[in-house]
Amino acid sequence: MGNPIKILVISNYTNTISARPEAEIFLGLKQKGVEITIITEKDSEYAKKFDVAGIRVIDGLPKKKNCEKSQELIRNELIQGKYDALLLYNSKAISNGIRAAKNLPVKVILYRGYTGNINWWDPTAYTKYLHPRVDKIICNANAIQELFERQLFFKKGKAITINKGHNLSWYEGIEKTDLTEFGIPDYAFVITCVANARRMKGMKYLVKAMDFIPTNSPIHLLLVGSGLDSSEIMNIVNKSPNKDKIHFTGFRKDGLNIVKSSNAFVLASIKGESITKAVIEAMSLGIAPLITLIPGNRELVVNGESGLVVLMKNPKALAEGMIKLYNNPELCNKYGIQAKERIKTVFNTQHTVEGYFSLLKELQNEK
Repeated sequence: MGNPIKILVISNYTNTISARPEAEIFLGLKQKGVEITIITEKDSEYAKKFDVAGIRVIDGLPKKKNCEKSQELIRNELIQGKYDALLLYNSKAISNGIRAAKNLPVKVILYRGYTGNINWWDPTAYTKYLHPRVDKIICNANAIQELFERQLFFKKGKAITINKGHNLSWYEGIEKTDLTEFGIPDYAFVITCVANARRMKGMKYLVKAMDFIPTNSPIHLLLVGSGLDSSEIMNIVNKSPNKDKIHFTGFRKDGLNIVKSSNAFVLASIKGESITKAVIEAMSLGIAPLITLIPGNRELVVNGESGLVVLMKNPKALAEGMIKLYNNPELCNKYGIQAKERIKTVFNTQHTVEGYFSLLKELQNEK
């Protein structure tokens, strides 16, 4: 056997739920014999789990993009630890990590989780993803890899797709909740969307879709997330013939329980996604997904097999998808079952761990 792979990781694991798919990668790599040190917030929940697993944790997450103190910490650790690879997962980690690794014999790996905003003619791109010091970019979707490969002067093979997988066991204890607290009747067919208030989520198209639902239909739309009831959205809602069937919960900690209690899940994104965690969560819960045909998410759902995929910015197409799911309960149930199976067989965390391990082994052999 050769020397064990040694990696230094810089990322934020403060939010336990959102950080879980990424954090579990390193717990899996540790089980495969990879020696891991992670620079993060030491009081985070995952920092404790890392410690129990035998992963060394350093309290020193960079707080700004150009921090000399952070760069000194990272550089000293790289020199003393003689690492094979440095993995950087957010903007501040990337900016400081690249500077710290200057002229050191360590492979620099960046993570990219969304499409867009990468252009070869943009000078700022060369301080991060297009920086010549970067050896590999792990992309969360093929669409992101394709974006990099379209850039002028970009070395083919530098970007690689390894999806952030999930584990179905994470969702085994999720119980249903009572949706009547949101004014939804027991007989309703509930289609839920969990999202944040960003334009790329296409909320105005989703809400507008309710205009095309027959007024005598029991289809209700449940929107989970803070800030979704903006003046722009409420203006559309108040003009809708089905305004009483559109419900807002605000921010909820029990979002997964709400999705579990729904008949279907919908996301009307128009751009910028890779593989959306909210969709994966719904699929992992066995809830049929209705999503839009955008780069990234379109890789997640097989249209007509594990859910429905419709054109973006098309309220009528979204409405037709909702009606189809309501009119065909057996099909809706089948989509939910197949969606869960797709996560189990294609987008699972074990595949992610194996992908990372292969990449790290390849880079170690290049040194």
